[in-house]
Amino acid sequence: MSTPVVAVIGAGTMGHGIAYVAALAGCRVCLTDASSEQLARATQQIERAFDKAIEKGKCTTAQRNAALERLTTVASAEECAADATIVIEAIPERLDLKQRLFATLERVVSADALLASNTSSLSISEIAAPLAHPDRALGMHFFNPVPVMKLLEIVRGAATSEATVETARGFAALVGKEPIVVRDTPGFATSRLGVVLGLEAIRMLEQGVASAPDIDRALELGYNHPMGPLRLTDVVGLDVRLAIAEHLHTTLGGDTYRPPQLLRDKVVRGELGKKSGQGFYRWENER
Repeated sequence: MSTPVVAVIGAGTMGHGIAYVAALAGCRVCLTDASSEQLARATQQIERAFDKAIEKGKCTTAQRNAALERLTTVASAEECAADATIVIEAIPERLDLKQRLFATLERVVSADALLASNTSSLSISEIAAPLAHPDRALGMHFFNPVPVMKLLEIVRGAATSEATVETARGFAALVGKEPIVVRDTPGFATSRLGVVLGLEAIRMLEQGVASAPDIDRALELGYNHPMGPLRLTDVVGLDVRLAIAEHLHTTLGGDTYRPPQLLRDKVVRGELGKKSGQGFYRWENER
C-alpha cells in the first residue's frame, strides 16, 4: 500500500499516541481536538514521547525531526480529514458523538477514504449506520500506551468490506502493530477479557482481599502481565473503564460486567487515574 495520509480526530491519550506512531512510520498526519488546550498538550506530549524514544535508542534525532515535520494540527475535524486516506476517531465513548462525526466527515473525505473508530466497546455497525457507504468503516482499536503496545484489534462491522479490512491490516504493519480481526460483538475480544480482570481486581480491593499493589503484583509476577489490572485501569482512566463496563453490562446482562461501587464512587470523586493524578494510585508529576 502507498503511505497513507492519516487524520486523527481527538488528541487525548489514545489520539496523540496514534498520531505519534503514524508520524514515526512515515505518514503525513493531521491531529485535531475540540479543545484547543488539549491539542496544545498533545503536541507537547508527542514531543516528549520522541525525546524519550531518542533516550532509549528507539529513534534518532533525524527521525524525530522528520516525523514532527509530517505532523500538523488544525482546529476542525473537517479540515483535518479533508485530504486523509485513513481517518481514525479517538473521541469520547459516546455512540451519538461518533455517529455525528462520521456522518459529517463522510461529506468531506475522498470516496475511497477509510473511516476507523478507536472505540473499545461500542458497535462498529451502529457507529457506521448513518453512513451512505458503511463498507468503508471499521474499528481500529489501539492499546495504551500506543507506542509500546503491539496489538491492533481490527473490528469488522456488518457492512465492512474485505478491501477495508485489508487496508487496515496494511496500516497495522506500517505502524509496527500485530493485527487481529474480530467480529462486531459487544466488547469485541479484548475489552471483554480485560474488563473482567479489571472489575474483579476492583471487587477484590473493595472486599479487602489485598492491597492494590499486591493485587497487581499477583498478575504481573504470577501470570507475566506487564502491568497489573488496577494500575492499568488508572492508565486507561476509571471513567473510561466505567463506561465500558456499563455498556457491556447493559448489552450482555448478568453480573460479570456490573461495575463495583468502589469504581463508581471514585469516578464521582474525580479520581480518574493518571490523568487526574489520583486513582488506585497517586500519579504525582505524571499528568
